[in-house]
Amino acid sequence: MTLLADYHRPLSEVLQEVADLPSDRITVAELVDRFGGRAMGALLLLFGLLCLLPLPPGGTTIFGLPLLLLAPQLVIGRHAPWLPQRVRLRAVPLDDMRGRMPRLIRWLKRVEGISQPRLTFMFGPVGERLIGIVCTILAFVLILPIWGGNILPALAVTVLSLSLILKDGVLALVGYALVAISGTVLALAAHIILRMMQHAWIVVTGA
Repeated sequence: MTLLADYHRPLSEVLQEVADLPSDRITVAELVDRFGGRAMGALLLLFGLLCLLPLPPGGTTIFGLPLLLLAPQLVIGRHAPWLPQRVRLRAVPLDDMRGRMPRLIRWLKRVEGISQPRLTFMFGPVGERLIGIVCTILAFVLILPIWGGNILPALAVTVLSLSLILKDGVLALVGYALVAISGTVLALAAHIILRMMQHAWIVVTGA
């Protein structure tokens, strides 16, 4: 039986319960049960939040891979997440989250307090598929070992997934704006790195 019976229960309460668990780990399957009917959006939100944490190199690859499994399912119209058994049994370390979870939960409560269903046409079949496409692209970025390159993509995934849960089109617009900013910053960074490599090549070869 799903632990989260009330769909309208604030997601921040569910995350607080997860943070208060006595164990130091929780499996992805247990998270799906706790999130109930909102599991797809809630898992996208959770892994987006995890990618926002200051992680060691390769950390966003670990948390970005589940996003790469979940986001394409929105594209094909799934509302309940399908995950292979190996991923369902993967343990999420709660100890790494607890230090920062109170601040994240306070932020989520504030958003829930001012958010409301609006511009709901953005969450029809086409709108949800568009969110899925965008989050899939961002997940590819997050699994790359780009130092400092995870903040904006992870924030965009977080806001878009939260808009999906709350059916708040204003949040979705903010999320798309973050996507545009993220793409611009990454393109600019790639251009600078390419120019630096070209300059280094000229210096080394004398060409």
